[in-house]
Amino acid sequence: MTDPQIVLTERVQQALAHAFGPEHADADPLIRPSQFADFQANVAMSLAKRLRRAPREVAEAIKGALSDFPGTVEVSGPGFLNITLDDSWIESEAQRVLADPRLGVGSITPSQTVVIDYSAPNAAKEMHVGHLRTTIVGDSLARLHEHLGNTVIRQNHLGDWGTPFGMLIEHLLDIGEETAVEQLEAGMGTEFYQAARVKFDGDEAFKQRARVRVTTLQSGDPETMRLWHVFMDATVRYFNKVYQLLGVTLTDADLAGESMYNPMLQKTCDDLEASGAAVISDGALCVFPPGFTGSDDKPLPLIIRKSDGGYGYASTDMAAIRYRVHDLKADRILYVVGSEQALHFRMVFAAAQVAGWLPDTVSAEHVQIGMMLGKDGRRFKTRSGESIKLMDLLQEAIDRATAAISDRGYDEATRSEIARAVGMGAVKYADLSVSHDSEYVLDFDRMLAFTGNTGPYMQYATARIRSIFRRAGIEPSDAKGPILLGDPAERALALHLLGFGSLVGQAAEQSEPHRLCAFLYETSSLLSTFYEQCPVLRPEVPPETRASRLALCALTMAVLEAGLDLLGVPVPERM
Repeated sequence: MTDPQIVLTERVQQALAHAFGPEHADADPLIRPSQFADFQANVAMSLAKRLRRAPREVAEAIKGALSDFPGTVEVSGPGFLNITLDDSWIESEAQRVLADPRLGVGSITPSQTVVIDYSAPNAAKEMHVGHLRTTIVGDSLARLHEHLGNTVIRQNHLGDWGTPFGMLIEHLLDIGEETAVEQLEAGMGTEFYQAARVKFDGDEAFKQRARVRVTTLQSGDPETMRLWHVFMDATVRYFNKVYQLLGVTLTDADLAGESMYNPMLQKTCDDLEASGAAVISDGALCVFPPGFTGSDDKPLPLIIRKSDGGYGYASTDMAAIRYRVHDLKADRILYVVGSEQALHFRMVFAAAQVAGWLPDTVSAEHVQIGMMLGKDGRRFKTRSGESIKLMDLLQEAIDRATAAISDRGYDEATRSEIARAVGMGAVKYADLSVSHDSEYVLDFDRMLAFTGNTGPYMQYATARIRSIFRRAGIEPSDAKGPILLGDPAERALALHLLGFGSLVGQAAEQSEPHRLCAFLYETSSLLSTFYEQCPVLRPEVPPETRASRLALCALTMAVLEAGLDLLGVPVPERM
C-alpha cells in the first residue's frame, strides 16, 4: 500500500505493540496531515490515560520503537509525534505508482455483488432536474465499485405501472399512436400527462374509460399491454437521449421498473402474512417494524396492501428487496433516492429484517440525495413554479459552455465537442463535489467557472498538462522519470498523489464521491503551484530535472483523468 497515512498507521501500530505489548497494537495512531511536518500522530495523548503515564513519555517510547522507518520522527508539545518522510521514499513510491496501470488502486477481496438502485424517473411524467442528482451520484458509485472489482448490478426502478397509466393509454388512443410516440420521444411527457389529467378530471366518459383500462392493464389484457409497451418504449427512448447526453452508463438492460415486480406482489403479501411478519390492521395488510411510532406514540405501520386491495410503494419495495437478495445474490444494496424518502426506507429495511428477507450478511443502505435549490435558496423551478425539464437544463449548460470557449480559435466541430464535455462536466462535477445528502444550489456561473472547485477547473488542469507534452514532443506514456524531488512544490504534489488509491476505496465504501472531488481539487491546486514554481521545458532546466518533472506531470495527469472518469466527468484534450 502506497498511501503514506496507511503506511504510517501500520508502522506506528507495530511500534505500539513493541513498546507496550500486543494488546495495544489495534489502537488508532490518529495520523493526520500537519503544518509542522508531513504528518502528526496523536495517539500518545489518548494512550497515556490507559497506560497511566505522561503523554510525552509515551510518545518518546513510540519513537524509540519505530524501526526501519522511512523518515524522521520528532516529539513536540505535550506528546505529539511529528513525522517527516524521506524524499527518497516518496520518489520511489511515486515511481512505483507511475508504473502501475491502476495508479495504486487495489481490488476488493473477496469481491462483492453490489446492487445500485438509481435514476428511477417516473414514466408518466417528464424527466426533470429532481432526477439529475440520483442519476449522477448513482452512476459514479457504479463506476467506483466496478473499478474496485465488485460486480455491479444497476437497477433503474422506473415508475412504469399504476393507476395513472389507465388515463395515459386512453389519451394515447385519443390522439393516435403516431402522435403520442412523437410527443413522448420529444420529451413532452409532462404535457402528455397534463392533457390526460384535464380530460380525466373534466370528462366523465373519459374517466370511466381510464378506470376500465386500469383493470385491463392489471389483468394483462394483450391489447392493453401492447399499448402500454408503445407508451413505455417511446418514453424510454427519450430517457436514453438524456442518459447519452449526460454520459451515464445506464442501458435498457438495467431497466427494472415497478411493472417488473407486479407479478410478485400477491406472493409478497401472502408470504408476509403467513410468516406473521404482517398482520391485518383496519383492513390493510401491515408490517409494524419495531422502533417506529407516529405522533400519537402508536406503532407506525408499513402498509403492504391497502384496505381496498391495492398495492403501493411499500409493496413493490418489499418485493424488490427480496428479489435483490434472493435472486440477484446482493451483498450490498444501495438505494440512491431523495432524502425525503428516509423514513420509508428505514421502515422497509426494518420490515425486511423482520421477515427474514434481509439477513445480517447483506447491507441495505439509503444513499440520501439532498434537494437541488435555485440561487434564491428554494426548490429549483421555473418562474411559473413548474419543475425544470432536465434536457433543457443540460442544453443550457452546453450553450453557456459554448459561449465561454467561442473566442479560442477552434473550428465549429471542435468547439461543439469541447462545449459538450465542459457543460456536462460542469453539471456533474458541481453535483458530485458536495455531499450527496446536502442541499445544493444550481448556479451556472459558479459551476462553469475555470477557477475554484469546478469541473472546468479540473478539465483545464488535464488540458494544461497535455499541452506541456505536445510542446515537449512526447507522449505522456513515454515520460518515465526517474522522479527526483528538488523543489517543495514537487514534493508536495508527489506526496499527495500517493493517496489516490486508498481514497478511491474510501469513496466507494462510504458512498461519498465528494471525497474524490476534494482529492482531485487538491491535486489541481498543487499542480498549479508546481506549474508556477517548477519550469519543465525551459532551456535552462537540466535534462535530468526535465525528465523528472515530465514524469511527475504524467503521473498527475493520469490520476486526474482516472479520478474524473470514476466520477463520469468527460476530459477534453484541449480547452
